[in-house]
Amino acid sequence: MDSLIAAAARALVAGDALGALKRVALRDDPPALALRGTAMAQLGEYPRARELLRRAARGFGAREEVAHARCVVAEAEVALAMRDLLGSPRTLATAAATLETRADRANALHARLILVRRLLLLGRLDEAASVLSTLDTQGVPPSLQAIAEMAAAEVALRSLRTAAAQAALMRALDAAERAGVPALLAEVTEVRAALDRPAARRVHADHEYPLRLDEVEALFASGALVVDACRHGLRTGTIWRPLARRPVLFALARALAEAWPGDVSRDTLIARAFHTRRPDETHRARLRVEIGRLRALAAPLAHIEATARGFALTPHGEHAVVVLVPPIDGDQASLQALLADGTAWSTSALALALGASQRTVQRALVELEAEEKVRSIGRARTQRWMAPPLAGFTTILLLPATLPLG
Repeated sequence: MDSLIAAAARALVAGDALGALKRVALRDDPPALALRGTAMAQLGEYPRARELLRRAARGFGAREEVAHARCVVAEAEVALAMRDLLGSPRTLATAAATLETRADRANALHARLILVRRLLLLGRLDEAASVLSTLDTQGVPPSLQAIAEMAAAEVALRSLRTAAAQAALMRALDAAERAGVPALLAEVTEVRAALDRPAARRVHADHEYPLRLDEVEALFASGALVVDACRHGLRTGTIWRPLARRPVLFALARALAEAWPGDVSRDTLIARAFHTRRPDETHRARLRVEIGRLRALAAPLAHIEATARGFALTPHGEHAVVVLVPPIDGDQASLQALLADGTAWSTSALALALGASQRTVQRALVELEAEEKVRSIGRARTQRWMAPPLAGFTTILLLPATLPLG
């Protein structure tokens, strides 16, 4: 390694991307290309960074396994920053294995942390937690320790384990201070601030009460029957009944919960569930069918009893019924929560993260754009979507997750 390459590498470690470019901007050998790509990534020029890293990987070839694997890892991080989630994780896993075999523990850990962050974006909390449990951060640079603790904190937060999240964030803050990277310190500080912001609203008797994440966790532990409009399901203690793919049943459950301890008329339930204000006998017959389905699904949590004018929800035992709603209204809350990170997302990446079709996501984006809640940049295949940060509350409970809370 010549002196210019070494100096550029030291500048990148210190976060001085411009200083690194001054030393290698006119060079086209593979090490210089790799450093230029990393510098461009630090400056936010992701397409150019990706191109340079690919050229560097081809230049190193199969003869220089370690250097080639490092380029693959760097390109994977750029892809993550671009929210390109369509690539296969096998290439990154192979690079991590190569680096582990060649005793490059730091970059092998970096590769696996990129995989964890990708899983978190996709809402695969159980897989992310499984990978994190296998990682050994002893003896690695403090910046990587901070990233690992941040990932652990996000898994804990999105699983509503706030005490574990706070402990992980304290360790992340300590590691970030030792690393001395301002961007990393700012990220840890922002996540810690999210703990003190409202994460949801509790609706009861026509009143709303903002709740922090720890208060939501306490509510779930209280044994109350919670109709959760953030994750769309029913919850009592450790019993969870997801209804995200059964919107009619969830609409009925929410209407019954909002009226508790009273009942709801059949016409009101039909209007809420079927979006019609002129019910006929077919709607009433369909209501009986859907109530029967909801009664069977909610049997471990509550009874649904017929009354003279409609139906009423009665939880088991002496517990209350609570409706938990998101901090923002609308059917596209999860989509807005993803876009609120300030990063430009493609339609395909949003569809993958939400588990929806691209056409569904595209229609939702057009509606949000008409309401001036999101904006697009680029056209056709290069089109990306962005939204301003949602201030005053945290959207953690709206992010997609394949695991039920708890």
